[in-house]
Amino acid sequence: MRLSVLELSEAGTQPMHSSCGRFVISFNGEIYNHLALRSQLEREGQTPLWRGQSDTETLLACFSTWGVRRTLQATVGMFALALWDKQQQQLTLARDRLGEKPLYWGWCGSSLLFGSELKALKAYPVFNAQVDRGALALLLRYNYIPTPYTIYQGIEKLPAGQFVQIKKGDLRSDVSPEAYWELSRVIEDGIANPFQGTEAEATDLLEQTISQAVAGQMLAEVPLGAFLSGGVDSSAIVALMKQQATQPVRTFALGFDEPGYNEAEYAKKVARHLATDHTEIYVNAKDALGLIPQLPDIYCEPFADSSQLAAFLVSRMAKEHVTVALSGDAGDELFGGYTPYQFAPRIWSKLKQLPLPVRQLAFRALSGLPMPDKLAKLFRVFPAKDKEQFYQILVSHWADPHQVVIGAESLPSLLDSPSSWPQTDNFEHWMMAMDTAQYMIDDILVKVDRAAMANSLETRVPLLDHRVVELAWRLPLDMKIRDGVGKWILREVLYRHVPRELIERPKQGFMIPLSEWLRGPLKDWAEALLNEQRLRQEGYFSPTVVRRAWSEHQKGKQDHGYRLWGILMFQAWLEKQ
Repeated sequence: MRLSVLELSEAGTQPMHSSCGRFVISFNGEIYNHLALRSQLEREGQTPLWRGQSDTETLLACFSTWGVRRTLQATVGMFALALWDKQQQQLTLARDRLGEKPLYWGWCGSSLLFGSELKALKAYPVFNAQVDRGALALLLRYNYIPTPYTIYQGIEKLPAGQFVQIKKGDLRSDVSPEAYWELSRVIEDGIANPFQGTEAEATDLLEQTISQAVAGQMLAEVPLGAFLSGGVDSSAIVALMKQQATQPVRTFALGFDEPGYNEAEYAKKVARHLATDHTEIYVNAKDALGLIPQLPDIYCEPFADSSQLAAFLVSRMAKEHVTVALSGDAGDELFGGYTPYQFAPRIWSKLKQLPLPVRQLAFRALSGLPMPDKLAKLFRVFPAKDKEQFYQILVSHWADPHQVVIGAESLPSLLDSPSSWPQTDNFEHWMMAMDTAQYMIDDILVKVDRAAMANSLETRVPLLDHRVVELAWRLPLDMKIRDGVGKWILREVLYRHVPRELIERPKQGFMIPLSEWLRGPLKDWAEALLNEQRLRQEGYFSPTVVRRAWSEHQKGKQDHGYRLWGILMFQAWLEKQ
């Protein structure tokens, strides 16, 4: 069913046929500059007989006139689309530059399947794809399955910024996705051609560029609002929305009853300063437990970022008031906000002074000994051969998931593939590049998009306007991380609108008290999924390894909450199958 945001009449109905009769399109997403594209077509002497105001119709006219690559490069938006060319008997599948919208594709026998959700492919009557154990091992490492893999063998995610063209009769070996926009090239070009102005000029330009993106993404014929955590990113987006809105911006925040996890109080202060129409909801473990059975349906494949629960609940609340919500996602990856960007270079510079054989020997000698969680995390990176492996260990939940997943082959992710890394000028920028290309696209955007769409809410991410991304990579590192604090220049933009004292505090993130809940209200649910006999019968996980981790977590010897969550999300998904 189509979620109508622009052109609510039947003129926006899909699948849509081009006026020339050659093309048919099925389109998911929004093209924010579609009116500008219409004007450009008309300036070039193309005057289609427009049937309505939908961006889908605009896209069709552009494809008819300019072809696929030029049209995709001209768009500002988020989308996944399928375009059928009747004349060439050719299907084009395409995905937006930063992967805000999902697109799954693959063959089942001789039949090509594609869709925005895996459940759509699975509805095919003879769908018989098997669980990909290599992808399952990646799930345990990262708590998400990175592109191009999915939980099913032979079914892929189309990479962000790419399109693939398939002629009638083609099989997978006959086709190869092509890039129309490449993050790695943007990164390299930005570093090679840095911004040359003053800090004030850079701040002005960043504010202007984000404001332009916000203005484009506020275009809607339905009620619109924003998520507000009270942090730098969401507060900046709401402040720039306020500048352009004709009435108070609707904002939404989520709080937790557990102390130490509640950011709603900060959001309320920012909302009060910006005079937004603010709504908040407080949740507890009972709310989460009621939601957990729905997660396998919401996410289609196992997905284990535990803040998915919070994302769903705040989306559900927002949907009661609006149909579109802007979010502040991507600020951390683009402007150096995550704490590892500050501490990882410092720790690695000290750690590498110890010879690798000495670190490896210490790791083998001390492995398995009980130790505080922070010390255990530090100890895990001892065997790293270089700074890149150091970071991969740092972001891995299960350091060696092949000890957990039975019969899993090794599938390379981006972090294992140096030939795919862009050339960066320092370790911090390399980490930011890796997180943008993998963690943000395959975790953050998946979490928010699926949670929102399950509530018939559309989310938009102004910081992922490609013009913002391109500018961010032209800015030097010291405009992002300064004096051990990230997002310096984004803060400078924000402090023009919100007092510094409302924002400056330690970063919390969109976290839930998962480890505590697994020892309390979620314990019985988890115990049933991790039952030793059940694990043996299903044959995916080593019962010995899993039960040991579960026991250590219950006894408080070590915090395995986020490692266990990956297994639990697969088990819950498997139960639904």
